Amino acid sequence: MRLDTSQQMRTEMRLRMAPRMIQSMEILQLPIMALQERIEQELSENPVLELRESGPAETEGEETAPEPVQVEADGEPNEFDSLINLDENWSEIYDEGPRRSRAALVEDSDRKQDAMQNMASRPRSFHDDLIDQLSFFDCDPKVRALAEYIIYNLDDRGYFRLPLQDVVRDLNGSVTLEDAEEALHLVQRLDPPGVGARDLRECLLLQLTPEMPCYDVLHTLISQHLDDLEHNRLPSIEKKTGIPIEKIKEAIEHLRRLNFRPGASFVTDNAQYVVPDLAVEHDDHGGYEVRLVDENTPLLSISRSYQKMLRNKQTDPKTREYIQKRIQSARWLIESIEQRRNTLLKVARAIIDHQKEFLDKGPEWIEPLKMQQIADRVGVHVTTVSRAVDDKWVQTPRGIFPLKRFFGGGTTTADGEEIAWDTIKQKLLEIIAREDKQNPLSDEEIVEEMGRQGLKVARRTVTKYRQNLLIPSSRQRRQF
Repeated sequence: MRLDTSQQMRTEMRLRMAPRMIQSMEILQLPIMALQERIEQELSENPVLELRESGPAETEGEETAPEPVQVEADGEPNEFDSLINLDENWSEIYDEGPRRSRAALVEDSDRKQDAMQNMASRPRSFHDDLIDQLSFFDCDPKVRALAEYIIYNLDDRGYFRLPLQDVVRDLNGSVTLEDAEEALHLVQRLDPPGVGARDLRECLLLQLTPEMPCYDVLHTLISQHLDDLEHNRLPSIEKKTGIPIEKIKEAIEHLRRLNFRPGASFVTDNAQYVVPDLAVEHDDHGGYEVRLVDENTPLLSISRSYQKMLRNKQTDPKTREYIQKRIQSARWLIESIEQRRNTLLKVARAIIDHQKEFLDKGPEWIEPLKMQQIADRVGVHVTTVSRAVDDKWVQTPRGIFPLKRFFGGGTTTADGEEIAWDTIKQKLLEIIAREDKQNPLSDEEIVEEMGRQGLKVARRTVTKYRQNLLIPSSRQRRQF
């Protein structure tokens, strides 16, 4: 085998993204709350960044980005020259405004501490409530410990999914299977009824009491015909049990009052508050005006003291180099935020202009829209539109929607008119609402009904949207 070295020349194309471009894309993709966090982080990491009280003096809604700082020089301007003269030109672009006083900073700190102290404490959990109930029972300490173990292994619905053999194994054989069964039965005596069940059948049976109406029929239906009930096979149940359908329907009404998820009432649903990035309001000409909701976004400026240190020839070269990098980073950040503002406004205005009927008449009037259409209209790449609308919300006269809500495909009617898939869903709901409940329409019949209304859709599309809307099949919708 021969080993040697050689030189070769070849031509290739590579795409390399500058750090400034990467930062701009990251800033564009951030929603308003994440942007505010990013600014706070940059303020803590970059000493040349400062807060200012008021924004730049610019026309409301102006979309043009600030002109870059130009430095006149005999030769080619270098980065040091641009940054040294920044003190003289920066105020024309970013008006620093009044500096925040010490009292204002202290007041802001006190306000943040008050907000932290007023935060809601951790709500009482489902498991905490069951443990408290367990303290009222007199039982063997070993069984009590097992019961606590079972309680902490209940899922959000209140079901116990672990096999009892695994419980015995997890406790290294220090307890028996009989001890585990006794502990489980103890848990199943706690409130709400049905807690600690291992499946739906056991959960419902635990809630039955002899004094309940239709107790015998309910016990038979739950213990032997739960699958038939799920698929609405009432004639089959009548044939197997001899119970009249009317009696079965009466028992089903009582069955619906039982709790299928005994732990759900204790689940704390921490609502995620949506902070819109944009607001759409009526204007005086019958149209809509789009504005950014960024009043609480910190406004940034570059420290004059660091600019003076950079301009001072007596400053240590390493220090000047560090300040230069920090000022450059700060300029990139401020320009990226301004670019985000302009891009988001342009994209949102194009979307709202296309979906005007959605806002005028309602969601069923939404128009098919692709991101490429907005990209062509605004004059940017489609990935820029994707980043601009990602995780962004807009407040409109019809409610708060994610910007992605306004995008979607569609189909063509018999008249050649494009119609959005959301409109197809609305038609599906209307057709099912009008159907004969004793003879509900199959998916194929729904396709035929839509065809008579000029809408061409496939059967699999109807099935998909019906399942997405949690609409049962025709067999399950049938009323006897």
